[in-house]
Amino acid sequence: MARQRDDRPLVLLIEDDPAIAELVRYNLENAGFAMALAFDGEEGMLQACERAHDLIIIDWMLPHLSGIEICRRLRRRPETRNTPIIMLTARGEEADRIRGLETGADDYLTKPFSPRELIARIQAVLRRVRPALSGEELEYAGIRLDPVRHRVERDGRTLKMGPTEYRLLRHFMEHPGRVFSREQLLDAVWGHDADVEIRTVDVHIRRLRKALIAPGEADPIRTVRAAGYALDMPSDPSLRKKA
Repeated sequence: MARQRDDRPLVLLIEDDPAIAELVRYNLENAGFAMALAFDGEEGMLQACERAHDLIIIDWMLPHLSGIEICRRLRRRPETRNTPIIMLTARGEEADRIRGLETGADDYLTKPFSPRELIARIQAVLRRVRPALSGEELEYAGIRLDPVRHRVERDGRTLKMGPTEYRLLRHFMEHPGRVFSREQLLDAVWGHDADVEIRTVDVHIRRLRKALIAPGEADPIRTVRAAGYALDMPSDPSLRKKA
């Protein structure tokens, strides 16, 4: 049976200390996050590459593959280059903090830490890179999406769309201009384990376009041959009018 799409932000925790992992998991789930856990560096890297996560928390000292090396590798991969990363470590020296940030971490938390501080740091990072996850409105090319009220407008006109089209649009608006393959959209919108055919993406893209575009309006969704789709308006909207 296909898994239902979970709209909670998904956090991957890579931590080899079971007590810390359980403490973080318990508190983050109570704060409204969905959790995935890995207990060594190799498993963590595998999970990070197999599934799209909203944020990754990495312990510095891990078996098999260090947190610094995981961070470095994730920043080299196009699929995970922009995924927010928070480093956890017992190393509190300034040089270590700088090294972690220079490797690509978005924030750095020294052990011991309070779960409340970790949650605050996560929310702060997500506000910067994924504003919809913190309830902030998204706006692009006259399209406004309110994630709290699940309301979408274009040039002041309220749009009606199904829940899948809404999730597609939200994903696009969180990454305007970025091209997503059909496989990436399946993972982000339907869920990693969803039993959905790839052509389903095309069907819902057509429905989303129908909801977004009134007669005479430009099509905000660009089809990239052999690559996928992007929310990407041309500088001259008249160049891409709905037929």
